[in-house]
Amino acid sequence: MPTDNSLIESKTQLVEFLETGSKPDRSTWRIGSEHEKFIFHRDNQGPLSYAGENGKAGIRDVLQAFVSRGWSPVEEDGNIIAALKDGASVTLEPGGQFELSGAPLETIHQTCNETSSHLKMAKEIGEELDIGFLGLGYHPTLKREDVPVMPKARYDIMRNYMPTVGSLGLDMMLRTCTVQVNLDFASEADMVEKFRISLALQPLATALFANSPLKEGRPNGMRSLRSHVWTDTDPDRCGMLPFVFEDGMGFERWVDHVLDVPMYFVRRDGKYINAAGQSFRDFMKGDLPALRGELPTMEDWKDHMTTLFPEVRLKTFLEMRGADGGPWSRLCALPALWVGLLYDEDAQSEAADLVKDWTLADMSAMRDNAPMMGMTTEVGSVKFQELAKQVLAIADKGLKNRAKISTSGETEQGFLNALWETAETGKTPADVILEDLNGKWGGDVTRIFSEYSY
Repeated sequence: MPTDNSLIESKTQLVEFLETGSKPDRSTWRIGSEHEKFIFHRDNQGPLSYAGENGKAGIRDVLQAFVSRGWSPVEEDGNIIAALKDGASVTLEPGGQFELSGAPLETIHQTCNETSSHLKMAKEIGEELDIGFLGLGYHPTLKREDVPVMPKARYDIMRNYMPTVGSLGLDMMLRTCTVQVNLDFASEADMVEKFRISLALQPLATALFANSPLKEGRPNGMRSLRSHVWTDTDPDRCGMLPFVFEDGMGFERWVDHVLDVPMYFVRRDGKYINAAGQSFRDFMKGDLPALRGELPTMEDWKDHMTTLFPEVRLKTFLEMRGADGGPWSRLCALPALWVGLLYDEDAQSEAADLVKDWTLADMSAMRDNAPMMGMTTEVGSVKFQELAKQVLAIADKGLKNRAKISTSGETEQGFLNALWETAETGKTPADVILEDLNGKWGGDVTRIFSEYSY
């Protein structure tokens, strides 16, 4: 993607940038899926350092293996930190979690094929390097101090700043994995409605995908510890965003919110300059302490927007961020859920009606309770298990109406099957893990590395 070095001289430019995301023609809407996973040595379930040690593979070797298969390397200070191919990328999270950011594609069939091809390649690389890839929301065994840190300057700045604003930020960086989907909108009004629907329903997604009941080898009392971690990471840049539901919500209101979030860094000449806690508003006046006298560029604004971590995030598209990482079927189910709800006009209208009378107190309670209570969480007097059936019925209708047919003649509706199972049984993936731990695994938590690896 080309770098935009145009100077920012007014807030209007920031609003206009968001407006460029509007796509009135639905045929141009795309689906961008992302997922993260842990990597481990098969012989002892230990983590991979960046460079490798004692003759064992490192994260660098994993990236090089992708490069040897036709991906293009991306380097920082001489270290390979990512690889690119056909609009997709594989990148490193702070603790060595491995992320696939998929290309913008037209159908869930395509996004799921992309995910499947990636996991097949990862498995081949795993055979070569004697490593495995694990899909969970929180690392099941590692202590924070045992997680190797990746050599990315951005993460050094974040790692130093996080403990000053919350007690769990380092856990977020080092021990969590998520799956998300990025979706388009037609207009400002459509963005607002989609934002409100998805933000209101994000706690339900947390419950449906809850997959992180273990910490340091023991049950942690949560169904989604990953989701709980975000509640004490950084109050300035996380959370449920009450203003989204207020009159006047739009692109400018979002810009004001982003401007009020403290900065992390500025990039210049390939280097990261620490601006942690400083103000982008001051930057626009030439008063940023880290770069006194300089004005920001649009590239600086794009960087700053990536440092916000709410349950739903607006860029020139909307990102759904409430779900734990998990098995293959749920990597395809997440885009199916949100595309079904938000990419069909009738389904979106029905979803908007479903959530329109919920109060901020209702939604805050859902957000607070879902990580621990999973499908037994309630909104009003309705348990999530029943709510899930209502929401999945709407999503199913939306996918049916889209009528995107695979080469084998199937609609996208089948990608919801894993979620229907959770809605019918009331058991989150976390509940199933705990049943296995106390049952057929005989209390041996290390079984999860063989049972849940891709």
